[in-house]
Amino acid sequence: MRHSVEEITLKNGAKGLLIDIPGASVMNIKIQFRGGIRYAKTPEVYEIAHVVEHLSFGANAKYKDEQAFETEFTKNGAYHNAWTSDFSICYEAECADFEWERILDLQRISITSPRFNEEELKSEKATVRSELTGYLNDYTRLVWPRLQKAIGEDSPTFSERLKTISNIELKDIREHYRRTHTAENMRFCIAGRIRRRKRAIIRQLENWELKAGARLSIPTDELHSSEAILIRRKDASNITFGFSFVMPRHLNRNEIQAMHCLNHILTGTTSSRIFGQARKHGLTYGIGSSVTNGVHSSSWDFEGEVNEDSALALFDLIRTELTKVLNGDLSDKDIAAAKSYALGRYQMGAQTVNQIGDYYAYNYFLTGEFEKYDRIPDVIKSLTKPAIVALAREFASSGIQALVAVSSVEKPLITELAAKLKI
Repeated sequence: MRHSVEEITLKNGAKGLLIDIPGASVMNIKIQFRGGIRYAKTPEVYEIAHVVEHLSFGANAKYKDEQAFETEFTKNGAYHNAWTSDFSICYEAECADFEWERILDLQRISITSPRFNEEELKSEKATVRSELTGYLNDYTRLVWPRLQKAIGEDSPTFSERLKTISNIELKDIREHYRRTHTAENMRFCIAGRIRRRKRAIIRQLENWELKAGARLSIPTDELHSSEAILIRRKDASNITFGFSFVMPRHLNRNEIQAMHCLNHILTGTTSSRIFGQARKHGLTYGIGSSVTNGVHSSSWDFEGEVNEDSALALFDLIRTELTKVLNGDLSDKDIAAAKSYALGRYQMGAQTVNQIGDYYAYNYFLTGEFEKYDRIPDVIKSLTKPAIVALAREFASSGIQALVAVSSVEKPLITELAAKLKI
């Protein structure tokens, strides 16, 4: 979908992107504050950001409770949600084009005038507790917080987060909200038919009653390598694993695309070097890889599942293929195919208003920067084998890596698997 992007700074210091998509039939609204789990005032109330997020659609200055607000918000089919991460609380909405003003105003009411009360706090603490308890049965979810903790990030596990819920009181909720939901700490990304509505949108946003407050900085961690970690589960019939190579810096746009291409070569399809061969030889049902780009560090991540009797063979394959990449064993054919795939995904990546909004919001909320979508093809076409290999070598030689597994197997096997990744 054709679109144009403009960054706006409001009089109160809030900033955001207005993405004009001519002919769009919906409007997508994302409002973000740096106020996630890492911004809890003390470790004893670590889960507070998640609870604040859950309370965001509760009682407010106009509606007595969540049910009343929900009834009004969704009466014409509009959708809303919110999510919490280590650094963000983000509120999202999507609505039919004809009711964008009403929905944006309802976002204003819920975000700027919550009426936190004991009854809803008790209810949402129970809901959050139920949500996190469910995650304890999702082995893939268990891996990553434990890996973050292992390499030195101040990131609690789900079990540790669960223990803090009972400590959260109404005064803590109000303190966290006041500290994080300020004008200068707010970023927005609004996508839809903007062109003739720009002034009206800005006028609405500048009427949001938020206190002054600086944009919160993202914490820096002292990262280090870790020994293999096993999360023992007696009922786990196989090995669910995740491992990362981490380097302490941010990736630029070219490097992100380079890693996307490399991941496609290694795990992208059933013809890929690791996943494809593993499936061909019956070693695993699935293994994937990705790159996570943060402000202060970036990680090259792998995750999958494997039966105990196939684990050593699978990790031998992983080691062999990663070693080939580090030795420069990438053919022109491999790279050309990966670039062709990336260009196809580019074409498919902007079919909806929400897809376009997601593309811009992720990096903008993280760094305050954005790259126009139509520049991606030139970046992909410019990728070279030396650049891809050099980046893989930088990850592998950073000295920061870890493997975490969930299984009923004994620890020595997991230690042996981790040793195969020291390349």
